[in-house]
Amino acid sequence: MLNLSVFLDDSAREVPDRPALIRGDTVLTYGAVNLVANQVAGALAKAGVEPGQRVALSCPNVEYFPIAYYGILKAGAVVVPLNVLLKPREIAYHLQDSGAVAYLCFGGTPELPLGAMGYEGFTQAETCKIFVLLPADLAAPSPIEGVPTALEFLAGQPAEFDTVATSAEDTAVILYTSGTTGQPKGAELTHVNMVLNARLSDIIFPTTGVDTHLITLPLFHSFGQTVQLNAGFYNGSTLVLLPRFTPDEALRLMAQHDVTVFCGVPTMYWAMLGADTSGLDLDKIAARLRVAISGGSAMPLEILRKFEERFGVRIIEGYGLSETSPVATFNRLDRPTKPGSVGLPVWGVSVRVADDKDNDVPEGEQGEILVRGHNVMKGYLGRPEATAEALRGGWFHTGDVGQFDEDGYLFITDRVKDMIVRGGFNVYPREVEEVLMTHPAVSLVAVLGVPHERYGEEVKAFVVRNLGSSIEAAELVAWAKTQMADYKYPRLIEFLDELPMTATGKVLKRELRD
Repeated sequence: MLNLSVFLDDSAREVPDRPALIRGDTVLTYGAVNLVANQVAGALAKAGVEPGQRVALSCPNVEYFPIAYYGILKAGAVVVPLNVLLKPREIAYHLQDSGAVAYLCFGGTPELPLGAMGYEGFTQAETCKIFVLLPADLAAPSPIEGVPTALEFLAGQPAEFDTVATSAEDTAVILYTSGTTGQPKGAELTHVNMVLNARLSDIIFPTTGVDTHLITLPLFHSFGQTVQLNAGFYNGSTLVLLPRFTPDEALRLMAQHDVTVFCGVPTMYWAMLGADTSGLDLDKIAARLRVAISGGSAMPLEILRKFEERFGVRIIEGYGLSETSPVATFNRLDRPTKPGSVGLPVWGVSVRVADDKDNDVPEGEQGEILVRGHNVMKGYLGRPEATAEALRGGWFHTGDVGQFDEDGYLFITDRVKDMIVRGGFNVYPREVEEVLMTHPAVSLVAVLGVPHERYGEEVKAFVVRNLGSSIEAAELVAWAKTQMADYKYPRLIEFLDELPMTATGKVLKRELRD
């Protein structure tokens, strides 16, 4: 037996009174988190959710996420974390594609009206039968008639639950990612994938005592989920939750809670360098912060240098994908860090750089990055052909281009795929193109990423209008915002009379980039 919820079970047994989660004035111990997670598992089982079935979860960085996450796992079910920025049509697709039988959805706030949108997406999905609202105010009644709140769903459930005996190769989590097809695919990650990847914290940032993590990365994303939630619970750490990142609040919480571990994407580091630090004891922050981790996209060297100088901490960068649980390579505290490099392959994982025939290329030459090891997914849910293509020859083909230096450090140099990384979130051009093409004024569209100082890349659409249309950029942007998650829709639109194409009708995106 192996179940990812062992991280919570063990810490609740070893340090039941230690604070596990802090958000504002709310402090929950490991014992309390375990008790409510047991109730979630019991309620799911009572509602008819069986081991191996999928349960979707939409929740920002509040205490509901870890509780529901481990409760789903304890029930032997599979967690399907969804991006909280998805719109109803996108939620419906993910519920339908995953075959989720239940959906636990945060009630939302005025800035994030997730509950109503989640319920709208739920009603469009045929397979999903159970909807539970996780209200921002625990005591408030459900605003949706006939929909139970978490309090009502858990009523009468015992504090103990016998965790379902799952095997190491059973699917634990399905993380949705996209590829060249444009439609998001569910990467099936097993219990052993997730457990071993989280335990890499022993070498990535070996614990010297009880750590306190500041959680600014969304927990529905593989980076925050593995490197902070699971690794933190494995080590019995305290997690300080920040539902919505602002640099001023992040620094304030670092000072207030003596944060020792911070993980973020490069834009977060950039924002903190420009934050208002008046009234903050930066020396205290620097004295407590022992490790800073960056991922999601390449860290600009100037930002890395300035942050390390100001806070006196090394920033260590790594590389991975949803399909690799996610960590594949990392710089380490016990080895020299090479700025611009994503480090060395982690324990138990092999990494190659290969040509288009899957032959290794010489040191210093570029090729596609291939990964093999305990971290590689089982496959894409319900997509055997896509799985076979991605895992051909026994290696996961990342679609990223990189090279090794003479010391075995990996450098990411380009992308095989056209994926855009905006503020650490992956945006897939074809998915955006397909949505834009549904607008009656749009005849043809090509989407790509353009450099952006803050977000790394911004989404830009080159649009050919339908005959007779006079739609302006602002109008199309406003419409796109209602159709796609906030990190996906294009902020930049350029109208063209035609798109450059090959003789076979393929759009020449390289000419648009030029």
